[in-house]
Amino acid sequence: MTAHWQPPSIPPLDEAARQAARERQRQLTKPPGSLGRLEALSTALAAMQATPRPRVCHKAVLIMAGDHGVTQAGVSAYPSEVTAQMVHNFVRGGAAIAVLARQMGARLRVVDVGVAAPLPPHPQVYARKVRPGTANMLQGPAMTLAEAQAALAVGAEVVALEHAAGLDVLVLGDMGIGNTTPAAALAAVFTGHPPRVLVGRGTGLDDAGLARKIAVVEQALARHRPRADAPLEALAAVGGLEIAALAGAMLAAAARRVPVVMDGYIVTAAALVAAAFRPAVRHYLIAGHRSAEPGHARMLEALALTPLLNLDLRLGEGSGAALALPLVEAAARLLNEMSTFAEAGVSDRPS
Repeated sequence: MTAHWQPPSIPPLDEAARQAARERQRQLTKPPGSLGRLEALSTALAAMQATPRPRVCHKAVLIMAGDHGVTQAGVSAYPSEVTAQMVHNFVRGGAAIAVLARQMGARLRVVDVGVAAPLPPHPQVYARKVRPGTANMLQGPAMTLAEAQAALAVGAEVVALEHAAGLDVLVLGDMGIGNTTPAAALAAVFTGHPPRVLVGRGTGLDDAGLARKIAVVEQALARHRPRADAPLEALAAVGGLEIAALAGAMLAAAARRVPVVMDGYIVTAAALVAAAFRPAVRHYLIAGHRSAEPGHARMLEALALTPLLNLDLRLGEGSGAALALPLVEAAARLLNEMSTFAEAGVSDRPS
């Protein structure tokens, strides 16, 4: 088990590349600013990738999967067994994210960082189980510090492998029954908002279940008293193995100048953790969508990120990020493939 993970250095955005991309935008056959936020997205991609002509050709979807001991407290409408069952559904191609990854031309990989049940070998599954699910955070820390570091290292390792295979943009998703509870706890730590405004119904809790879930998060925070200035300790106390792997993946991608398209509530909780380790990681994050979970908007505000889509999604799996991926690709392709006024022989406005 890797117990000496350290957050990597994050390179600054390349402002010269951004400026060159802006200059090209001004020369394209359209009124200035007429493509709205896609123009800013294209120049942001240029700054991230350190090239005036960013590309989104090699696309990968990584789903981090893990189980949670806190489900023993009745915080989910589904049993933990569903985590492993959904991993099978991912690799069989029957889940929403599998359908979307096919549509978007992205390769799909699942990372078993903490699924409670054993999973059979599969070419689309990275077998990197740190432990079979976290402990119940109401009774003690969800993970040891060494386990949290190992899960962070798993995310970093898998991104390194995917980058070696060719990676222009990374889509991150999650699978883990009960994981909105640790995500809410982490969101409370890193945003400062109370659990009652962050905790949602997850997979469909009724009013009594929602009240119980809020109480569970409050009790876990009162027991462990995690602090925003100690992200590793907070992650170990009230986090999840897949959340840790997501944070490690974001940091590793940013270190390689790979833009990250984030999914919803769980992935954004991981982004808060990653930003606590290295604030500069935020510059490489693209918010795919705003989840229907009530606390998600507050989490995005804390990261100063504006989502591309708002479709009332709350599925997870990376589905919202995958739906946003065509916009990211479109921004890059419009910048690269549209003609300038000079190339098209079209008269520009008089200067």
